[in-house]
Amino acid sequence: MGPTRSIYKVGMASSWGSFLQDERQLQELARQAVDRALAEGVLLRTTQEPSSSDVVSYAPFTLFPSLVPSALLEQAYAVQMDFNLLVDAVSQNAAFLEQTLSSTIKRDTFTARLFDIYKQVLKEGIAQTVFLGLNRSDYMFQRNADGSPALKQIEINTVSASFGGLASRTPAVHRHVLNVLGKTKEAARILSNNPSKGLALGIAKAWELYGSAKALVLLIAQEKERNVFDQRAIENELLARNIRVIRRRFEDVSEKGSLDQDRKLFLDGQEIAVVYFRDGYMPSQYNQQNWEARLLLERSCSVKCPDIATQLAGTKKVQQELSRVGVLEVLLPDQPEAVARLRATFAGLYSLDLGEEGDQAIAEALAAPNRFVLKPQREGGGNNLYGEEMVQTLERLKDSEERASYILMEKIEPEPFGNCLLRPGCPVRVVQCISELGIFGVYVRQGKTLVMNKHVGHLLRTKATEHADGGVVAGVAVLDNPYPV
Repeated sequence: MGPTRSIYKVGMASSWGSFLQDERQLQELARQAVDRALAEGVLLRTTQEPSSSDVVSYAPFTLFPSLVPSALLEQAYAVQMDFNLLVDAVSQNAAFLEQTLSSTIKRDTFTARLFDIYKQVLKEGIAQTVFLGLNRSDYMFQRNADGSPALKQIEINTVSASFGGLASRTPAVHRHVLNVLGKTKEAARILSNNPSKGLALGIAKAWELYGSAKALVLLIAQEKERNVFDQRAIENELLARNIRVIRRRFEDVSEKGSLDQDRKLFLDGQEIAVVYFRDGYMPSQYNQQNWEARLLLERSCSVKCPDIATQLAGTKKVQQELSRVGVLEVLLPDQPEAVARLRATFAGLYSLDLGEEGDQAIAEALAAPNRFVLKPQREGGGNNLYGEEMVQTLERLKDSEERASYILMEKIEPEPFGNCLLRPGCPVRVVQCISELGIFGVYVRQGKTLVMNKHVGHLLRTKATEHADGGVVAGVAVLDNPYPV
């Protein structure tokens, strides 16, 4: 890995370094970039009016594309099909899920409710025969002792993996910025990327295998959804294939949804082939009515994306368990190459279950808090605990069973770099940043046969180093593009 470091450094210096010095030019470039982003459809609804598209704004993004070592980008793409296989294998292994989550569900009520639905569906017998996974595996670039970067997985999102739509619109914006600067050769190196097309391909395949030409795709959405344009990109790809999509809330399902004697799902009298969740991944998104709606959907033979088992397969606790010695070999027997590719991306992950192993992990974290992150079983950004906050939480939990609802993870320390984060209403200034690379994966299984397994694009999100945690809609990270070096 010797030469990577020099490329990394030289790359930075020779790329946008000089442009980051010129205040006036940055202001003008930012205006150009924002206008182009609006023209390309890099959009969010506003915080003030999240249910309406009357007034919209640009989604926050970086002024320049950020440098990413080509070798790491290629590695992330190369391991995505292995992650697809792994998630699918976990979702089919009831004994593994039950054993892994047994301590977590005692204390984490949200995971416990999901698990209850899972048990009910297993007991009744799973009605769906086609399974669809749309996920995104997220990585950071760890700085090795010798200065070379290494790819380390932060998490895998198996439910409502977002930004496949907006990520397809940002390359044109960064090409525009570089073209304005007369850097046409560099502009041409920004990778084209259209995850929403690939995600729609997966949904279309599942719809086709469901086998009813008049059935629809149901997108479960939140009432107040700022990120609607990202979702529309997938809806529009499906519409172009003559597959109709309806957007409904959990409430609509509970009021108007029903199953027939074959457990086919009907909503407003129309049969539903695929249910695509863009809601239902956080406790605040459920009330009693919504839990009942989720159970109805899970009991149906519609293709759920994800089905409840696949959502559970994406929990932090499962991620930690997968990193245990020998576990991958059990889940992916006779696939040593896949196991090696997967394991190479794992960061240090530690169980906090009651007992000696958990005690040891807590002791290490309290002794060196800046080396660890404390993670609850939550999606959506803004949930992780660092530094002093982590120490306080561990002190409070260390003798309680509640600690089992968290995992401890080695903190990834990437090499920071300068960029401008463009946000509505914020001044243009250069800040030190770190990036997170996501790769979108799609797989479709019919019975026991995998009929599709592919990677369909990437997402780069960048945040100022002062912000530890959080996604784009959570207001911390912004959209970016990798500039391969």
